[in-house]
Amino acid sequence: MKLHLHEAGDGDRLALLIHGGMSDHRTWHAVERRLIGLGYRVVDSLPAGADLAIGHSLGGLSLALALARLRPRRAVFSDPGFRLGNLPAGALAVMRSMVETASPASIRTANPRWSEADVAAEVAGFARFDLSFLDGVGGFEEDYLPRAPIVPTLVQLADPSLTIGPTTAGLLEQRGFDVTVVPGAGHCIHRDDLPAFFASLAGWV
Repeated sequence: MKLHLHEAGDGDRLALLIHGGMSDHRTWHAVERRLIGLGYRVVDSLPAGADLAIGHSLGGLSLALALARLRPRRAVFSDPGFRLGNLPAGALAVMRSMVETASPASIRTANPRWSEADVAAEVAGFARFDLSFLDGVGGFEEDYLPRAPIVPTLVQLADPSLTIGPTTAGLLEQRGFDVTVVPGAGHCIHRDDLPAFFASLAGWV
């Protein structure tokens, strides 16, 4: 597999940002800018030994599956796709239609809290998105809930989360994960409410 690498900043600390399945690195633009201001070099890829790794949605699942090899100092799973079998009925059909009919106006209407830069990033990402990806997601019935934190790990949940309900959140806490809910934020927490996204990361970044 050939992966596109995006890198920004020149700080002494390294942060990995792993985007969701229907996105690309541009959706992290505001998070990237804030992390660079905090002294990080930001990479949209999966090298080992980083100071911080944040994975969103299926990027959170990817990070969880690779964590034993990557061993960052700290990890954050942002509304991760650990239990895709919990997706609401018809969710994949809605996602497909959302991509097929996407326009700046439709994205803006569906996400009124997003900045114009976020809307533009979504338009650009959808233009490059392979819809056959959703066929694969539809077969993800397996439970990928991590058994234990390999490194200090925060699970950051939307309100409500797309795939992690209260019972599952409690189970993650029992297994030793820190769990926090960002009130009022949708699945893309970092785009819905950037200040609350970073407030929930206090002590982690």
